[in-house]
Amino acid sequence: MSGRGFGSAVTLPGDPPGGRRAALVWGVGVAVYFVAVIFRTSLGVAGLDAADRFDVNASALSTFSILQLLVYAGMQIPVGLMVDRLGTKKVLTLGVVLFTVGQLGFALSPSYGMALASRALLGCGDAMTFISVLRLGARWFPARRGPLIGQVAALFGMAGNLVSTLFIARALNGWGWTATFVGSSVAGLAVLVLLLLFLRDHPEGYEPAPATHAGAAFVRRQIAQSWREPGTRLGMWVHFTTQFPAMVFLLLWGMPFLVEDQGLTRGVAGELLTLVVLSNMAVGLAYGQIIARHHAARAPLALGTVAGTALLWAATLLHPGDRAPMWLLVTLCVVLGACGPASMIGFDFARPANPPERQGTASGIVNMGGFVASMTTLLAVGVLLDATGDNYRIAFSSVFVLEALGVVQILRLKARTAQRERERLVASRVEAVHVPV
Repeated sequence: MSGRGFGSAVTLPGDPPGGRRAALVWGVGVAVYFVAVIFRTSLGVAGLDAADRFDVNASALSTFSILQLLVYAGMQIPVGLMVDRLGTKKVLTLGVVLFTVGQLGFALSPSYGMALASRALLGCGDAMTFISVLRLGARWFPARRGPLIGQVAALFGMAGNLVSTLFIARALNGWGWTATFVGSSVAGLAVLVLLLLFLRDHPEGYEPAPATHAGAAFVRRQIAQSWREPGTRLGMWVHFTTQFPAMVFLLLWGMPFLVEDQGLTRGVAGELLTLVVLSNMAVGLAYGQIIARHHAARAPLALGTVAGTALLWAATLLHPGDRAPMWLLVTLCVVLGACGPASMIGFDFARPANPPERQGTASGIVNMGGFVASMTTLLAVGVLLDATGDNYRIAFSSVFVLEALGVVQILRLKARTAQRERERLVASRVEAVHVPV
C-alpha cells in the first residue's frame, strides 16, 4: 500500500499541501454546492404555496420531494463513478446546468406533471455536487484535514438552507411564485461562470494516475470493492440513520407540522426552521474538530445524535394536549440541527477504507443511505397523513422505525470496521519502515 493509498488522521507522503490556492479552488466547488442546496430546499418553505398552486393533497405534495430524492439517491453511485472517471470539473459543470434548468422549469411550470419533471431534473443536477466537492477537498488538502473539510462543506450547504428559510420564504410572500424561483435560478448561472473560470481538479504535481479501465467490468469492480469494505457499509448506515429526521423536517414537512398541527404562524415556524439550520452550522464545526482530534469519537457521536433525536421526537409527539410547548419545539429543532453533522461521520468511516481511485464511488454509496431514508420517510409521512386525516403524531412515528433499523446495522458493523482500520494502520507502519530513503 503506497503512501497515498488511504486517508488517515496523519499527513501522508505525497499529500497535497493545501494553502490559499486550495482554499480558493475548493471554495468555488463549495459555492456550487451552496446554490444546489438553496434550490433543493426551496420547496421546504414553499410546500403550502405549491399545494395551492397545483391543487394537490399531502401525498401528491410529498411526491415532489420524493421524486427529487429518488433521482438524487439513484444517481449517487453513477455520479461517484463519473467523478472517479472524469474528474470533478466536468461533473460539477453538468450538475450546475441541470439543477439551474430544473429550478427555472419549476418556476415556469404550468402543471403538476411539468413541475414534477423539473424537480427530477433538479435532483439529478444536485446529485452531482456534494460527492464532487468531497473529492475536490481530498485532492487539494492533506488527508488529516478530511473530517474538518467535510464538515465545513456541509456547513456551507446548510447556509444555503438558511437562505431558503430566510429569503425564499419572504420573497414568495412579496414577489410571488414565478418571480421568486426565476430570480433564484440566476445564482446557478453565477456559479457556472466561477466554475468554468477558476476550478481545477487538482494542484499541479498531484495528478491522479490516468484511468486505464472502462466498461461494465470496471464499474462492477469499483462498486464491489467499495461495498466489500465494512467501513463503506458502516458509513452508509450512519448516513442513513442520522440524516433523514432533519432532512424530512427541512425539506417538506416541518413547515406544515408547525403551522397546521402546532398552530404557529408562518413567521414563527420559519424562525424554528432557521434554528435547525443555525444549530447544524454550529454543531458541524464542533463535530469536525472533535473527530479530527479524536478518531474514536465517530461512532459515539453518531449514536448519541440518533438517541437524542429519537428522545426529543418522542417527547414532542407524546406530549399531552394538542400542542407541544414552545420550549420543547425549540429543543427539538436544536437537536435536529445535529443530524446533518452526524451524517457527515459516515464519510469519515468510508474515506480511510478506500484508496483515492475509489473515493467517489465509496462516497456515492454512503451518500445514498441518508437520501433513501429521507425519501422513504417523506412518502410514509404523506401517506399516513392522508390515511389518518392529518394526524401528525402517527405520521411522524415512522421516524422511529428507520432509526431502529439503522442502529442495528451500525452496531453490527462497528467492530468489524474498527478491526479493519487497525489492520490497515499496522500495515502502513510496516511499509513505512521498509520504504527506502
